[in-house]
Amino acid sequence: FAERAMDAVRTHLVARESQLLLLLSPPFDRSAQDPGYIKGYPPGVRENGGQYTHAAVWVVMALARLGCGDEAAEFFHMLNPVNHGRTRADVARYKTEPYVMAGDVYARSPHAGRGGWSWYTGSAGWMYRAGIESILGLRRRGRTFVIDPCIPSSWSEYQMTCRFSDSSRYEITVSNPTHRCRGVASATLDGAPVSAAAIPMLNDGRVHDVQIILGD
Repeated sequence: FAERAMDAVRTHLVARESQLLLLLSPPFDRSAQDPGYIKGYPPGVRENGGQYTHAAVWVVMALARLGCGDEAAEFFHMLNPVNHGRTRADVARYKTEPYVMAGDVYARSPHAGRGGWSWYTGSAGWMYRAGIESILGLRRRGRTFVIDPCIPSSWSEYQMTCRFSDSSRYEITVSNPTHRCRGVASATLDGAPVSAAAIPMLNDGRVHDVQIILGD
């Protein structure tokens, strides 16, 4: 079911030309259906068939959950506001700040690609979680943390530095020698084998070395 749902997203909701992930398609306009207040927006604006960024970020998280690291990263970059301001034409189209998340982006001509409600902290929070938790795979669980990435297959390695307390720091290296999207083959903490699903958080004032190798 999950794969069929994502196929529907790919077919109907991904607008690559304008670099958008739409909430629904087609938008409500002159139809007899009454979905409520969203029909009060013009077609292609906010919840009425525009990019509603909360939901778009959840697409990234769903793809990562399914193991589709290449696609999750592609859509993450589509949502990244920095990528809406790379050229003069991009800036003229987006018309809002490229350094904060917009809650929505318009989808209909002549305003397709224009940012809507900017400085939207809810969308920013979900975007942060999509990048850190869903793609890089770092999640905290009580007094332990998890490293379970879903990354682009082209990545050979990445590093993270995490401070979970005032006194302890973790230097984390994730290696991907066989260029896969997910699957942890081994994990070590300071040279000793450890479960990547339950790495202890030690408050001992030391710098700890975590090595993760992706594979079967």
